[in-house]
Amino acid sequence: MAPKYDLEERLLAFSARIMILSEALPKTRSGNHVAGQILRSGTSAYPNHGEAQAAESSKDFIHKMRVCLKELRETLRWLNLIEKANLLKDTSLLCDLRQENDELIRIFVKSIQTASSK
Repeated sequence: MAPKYDLEERLLAFSARIMILSEALPKTRSGNHVAGQILRSGTSAYPNHGEAQAAESSKDFIHKMRVCLKELRETLRWLNLIEKANLLKDTSLLCDLRQENDELIRIFVKSIQTASSK
């Protein structure tokens, strides 16, 4: 039997991993700034997805899904900046997060396309 696909669980796990990453960033001016920004954008898709599930209309659903997508795209930018600025010694966490972020972006793009075509 194939494993159950659960977007909510993936978003929850992604948010938790972003929290761990933010705690691993250096306690410097730039590290604290980036930590706060990625913590905000990287944990946002999970609760916003919950809002989308409770949407009052198709238009409302699409809008909330676009908010999730926007936050995931911003998170990708912060992940790229963390790598470029060498803010982490161990970049293995970045690679895994970037891959999951990319997959989540693809899922949201497809979901928005599907919902928009109906």
